[in-house]
Amino acid sequence: MKRILVIGAQGMLGRDLVEVLGSSFRENRDLEWEVFGWDIDDIDIQVEKDTIERIEDLKPDIVINLAAYTDVDGCESEREKAFAINAEGMRHVALGAMRRGAKVIYLSTDYVFDGKKGKPYLENDPPAPLSVYGHSKLKGEEYVRQLSENGLIIRTQWLYGKYGKNFVSTILRLAKEKEVLSIVDDQVGSPTYTRDLSRVISRLIQKDIHGIFHVVNQDICSWYDFARAILEFSGLQGVKVLPISSEILGRPAPRPFYSALDTRKLKVEAGLTLRPWKEALKEYLAALQKTPSLGS
Repeated sequence: MKRILVIGAQGMLGRDLVEVLGSSFRENRDLEWEVFGWDIDDIDIQVEKDTIERIEDLKPDIVINLAAYTDVDGCESEREKAFAINAEGMRHVALGAMRRGAKVIYLSTDYVFDGKKGKPYLENDPPAPLSVYGHSKLKGEEYVRQLSENGLIIRTQWLYGKYGKNFVSTILRLAKEKEVLSIVDDQVGSPTYTRDLSRVISRLIQKDIHGIFHVVNQDICSWYDFARAILEFSGLQGVKVLPISSEILGRPAPRPFYSALDTRKLKVEAGLTLRPWKEALKEYLAALQKTPSLGS
C-alpha cells in the first residue's frame, strides 16, 4: 500500500486533491494507495528539522507540497517570509522525502516567467520572474531538481475552486454590491479549475511521470474576459464590466502580461489534456448554484 502525503491539504487545491485521490482509489483498487492530508497544524515546513522528522515518521512514498505563501503583493513586502515558505520550505520537504526515497511533487506557477514572450510558454523556456513571489517559487523548483531524482514540478495558473476565496467568488460577490466593475484586460492566461487540475495530478501519479509540466485548462483569456464570462454564465445582468490597465490598478507586485502556459508536453508525454476553461467554469458555477456556501 503506497502512502501519499499532501501538504497544504486544507487549501483550495488541497481539499480537492485529497478528495480526488481518495475517489481514484475507491474507483480502482489496483492503485493500492493511502492518502494523508496535512496542513499548518500538522507540519510547519519552515522548520527544517521538524519537517524532515515528520515526513520520515510517516514513511510516505509520494509527497505533494501545495503549501505556499500565495499573496503576490504581500510577498513584495515580506520577502523573507516568501522565501522561507515557497523556497526553503520546499527544500525541507524535499530533504524529508529524500531520506525516505519518496517522490516529490511541487506546485509552481506561471509567475516564474516575465510574460514578454508573446505566446504560451513551454516548459523549457528560460524563467525570468518579475516579482518576489515568482523568484521564491522558482527557487523552490530549483530545490526539487537538485534534491529529487524523479521529482515532478507542475506549473499552473489562475486557480479557482469550490473551497476558499478566488477570482470567481470575488466577482460574484462584487456583482451583488456594485453596478460597475473595473477589471484589468492586459494580463492573459488560462483560468484553471482545481478539480480538473487534481484529476490530472492523480493521473500523473498513476503514470509515475517526472519532470516539469504545464497543467492548465485549455484556451486563454484576459482577466476582463474571465470576469465577463463569469457574469454571463451566472445569468447576472445589469453589471457593467470596464477594462482597465494594470498600470491604473497599481498593484505592488509586477505581473507578467502574457503568461499563458503551453500544455503540448502534457498531451504528448502523458497523454493528458484538460477541457476548455469555459466548460470547466460552467460546471463550477452550476455547483455553486446547488451549494451556495462553496467558494465562500
